[in-house]
Amino acid sequence: MKTDWRISTFNGALLAAYFIPTWVIVAVKIIISPFHGLYDRPNIAVALFISDYLHLSAAGTIRMAWLLALGKLTVAAFFAVFVVLTTRASIRKTGGCDEALAFALTIGSVISFASMLMASQVGELAAVRLHAAELMLLLGTAILLLVEPPFHSESAGEPQAAATWPAEPPATQSADYPSARHSS
Repeated sequence: MKTDWRISTFNGALLAAYFIPTWVIVAVKIIISPFHGLYDRPNIAVALFISDYLHLSAAGTIRMAWLLALGKLTVAAFFAVFVVLTTRASIRKTGGCDEALAFALTIGSVISFASMLMASQVGELAAVRLHAAELMLLLGTAILLLVEPPFHSESAGEPQAAATWPAEPPATQSADYPSARHSS
């Protein structure tokens, strides 16, 4: 069975299937009602950290909630662009979709890592587990993306050592060259 999917591309598509609906729903809840959305289960650690350690006003808390929603929507948008780019085989084979995946993984890892640190600071064990699991998913795909070699196919037009060179160049005879006769 011949396939042109790299394992990192397939893994990125699976991550997109998880992160796009999950983080878009969370972000939309924050956009609709910033306080209720921020104090929802996936964001409770961030909300407690903002209220307990940063001591922000109501307007500042709303701004932080919107910033979190914007970050999560950005990650979901990069995952969506990645999924759209993987539908074309020519883009997928050349690795043109890897940039969108790399941006989604980078921004998502930063958000998950920061959320995990905030959850550990406020003592929310369930939130630590959630954000650590998300972080491990993102970092695992990032490692696959970095370690996996680029996709090469023989039908791409690049011959794989088609011409072989002789072991040693042909011997030249001094009689054929006039300059060789005069120098001796």
